[in-house]
Parts: sequence; structure tokens; C-alpha cells
Amino acid sequence: MIRKLLFWLVTTNFLITVGITEAQQSAKFPRIGILELASPAASASQLKAFQQGLHELGYVEGKNIILEYRFADGKLDRLPELAAALVGSKVDVIVTRSTGSIRSAMNASKTIPIIFPSAGAPVEDGLVASLAKPGGNVTGLTQLSAELDGKKLEMLKQATPKVNRVGLLWTVGSARADVRARDADPAAKALGIRLYSLELKDSDDFARIFDAAKQIGVQALSLAPSPLLFTHRATIFDFVAKNRLPAMYSTKDFVEAGGLMSYGQDIIDNWRRAAIFVDKILRSDEEKLRTDSSALNTLACSLRFALCAPRSR
Repeated sequence: MIRKLLFWLVTTNFLITVGITEAQQSAKFPRIGILELASPAASASQLKAFQQGLHELGYVEGKNIILEYRFADGKLDRLPELAAALVGSKVDVIVTRSTGSIRSAMNASKTIPIIFPSAGAPVEDGLVASLAKPGGNVTGLTQLSAELDGKKLEMLKQATPKVNRVGLLWTVGSARADVRARDADPAAKALGIRLYSLELKDSDDFARIFDAAKQIGVQALSLAPSPLLFTHRATIFDFVAKNRLPAMYSTKDFVEAGGLMSYGQDIIDNWRRAAIFVDKILRSDEEKLRTDSSALNTLACSLRFALCAPRSR
């Protein structure tokens, strides 16, 4: 009886010790928060590239790093709540894209590092102080998408010479329309094209926007980069097909899903490269990053080399 009792005590103590050790090791795993405006399905390829980038740097999800996902499914009004939830779960880094989601993360925390794999106009949208010195706790990669709008119009005109009324479809929370129109307008005038801003407020706004496009009489669409637009790409494809409108998309994801043509940066590769930012942050003094905002400023500046447009494919 005594032997059985001793065996039970030793075994219980061993299991408790192992459990505590595993819990302590798990607690030490870095926690990366992923905040996405799009749905899980629409974000799958980007997240796979990010996971691949982490793997190349020695991180394996569930083994030495924890990824926490929050998806807004195209609902802009959900972003503040989801960002707050990530901050509440004490993540070490937040990775997010689109102006609305980045700003929600910024409002939720002034100390947790925020990495964006792609942003259309980070300076104009007030996300960073400048491309050379981002400042604050935010840094990442910019698409310089507004600067590419002129080239997109040129290629659209070459493909459809008779087009002269183009609707610029963009969403609240993506790169600002005034910046895009300003940069694209000289090219549009040179091509004999008149641009019309079609601002989409949320996922329930497509019917209104499509009616507006019909009333204006647009002959083609040019889309700004937006997770919301990609999430609802089938709706857009259906509209352009029924109205026989050529459309120029911002990334190859749209073309692979059935769109006509695209011109822009490789967003998938951007997500893979975002893992480099995360790695640099995790290799820094984690406790200092959490408590010292000046350390974040230094870190953001030290990463400025990557705050530029990636190579075109």
C-alpha cells in the first residue's frame, strides 16, 4: 500500500512538473497577431506566404511561435474591436494591411510593433511620418500603388483604345482617392481619359456604387488595392461581365481568380518579406519593446530600408 502511494505521489509530481514546464515554455512563445479586413478564404494565399517566410527564418506555428488570427470578413466597423482583442491577448507584434486595419491597430496600441506587408499611401494616410523615418510603432512595405495608377491607365487604354471614361473603384480605408486621382490625372489627360471616383464604404455598398457607375456611363474600371474588393471579387466580376466592362486590377490575385488583367506589386511576396520585420522585432529586447516607446522609434527607423516598393514581377 505504501509502495503504491509513493508511486502515485512520484508520478503525480512528475506529471505536474512536466505540465508546468510545458506551460512555461508555451508562455514564452512569441505571439503574433494577424488582423485582416478580408475573410479567411480571401487571405489564405497571403497568410501562407507569411507562414513560409517565418518558416525560412526558423519559426514554426504551434512549435515555437503562436499566430492569432482576427478576420473582419469585409466589415470595416469590426476592425477596432478585433484590434483591441489582439492587444488584450498580449501579442508581441501585430501584422496587418489596409489603411483601416492599420489605423485600428494604431489606435489600440501605441507600444506594440505594427507591421504592414502592404500599404498604398502610408505617408499621405498618416500611418508613418515619412518613408525614410517611419517613426512611432509602425513600419512595413508600401506598394506605391497610387504612383502606378498612371501606368495602369496606359495599359488599359492600349488594350481598349475606345475607352475614355474610367471609374476608379476604391474603398474607405484603402489609399486615399485624392492622392490617387492627383497622381493618375496627368496620365489620364494625356490618354484622353476622364477619371471618376467610385468610393465604396463597406460590403453592403456595391449596389449603390454599381448604379453610380452606370449613371456616369463608365466604360472601364480600375481598382485600387483593397482586401475588401478582393473578398468580394466575384461580385465585381459579375458586374463587369454583365455590363461588358474591361477592368484593370491591382494585383495578380484578381487575374488568377478570373479577372481580365492587373498591374502592380507582388503582394504575396510582400507578405513573405514581412516575416523579416517580425524576426528583427522578436530578436530585440522584448520587454523593452513592450515598455519603452523610444525603443520602438529606434526599431522603426532601423527597419526603414525595407519601407519601399518591392521589385515588380
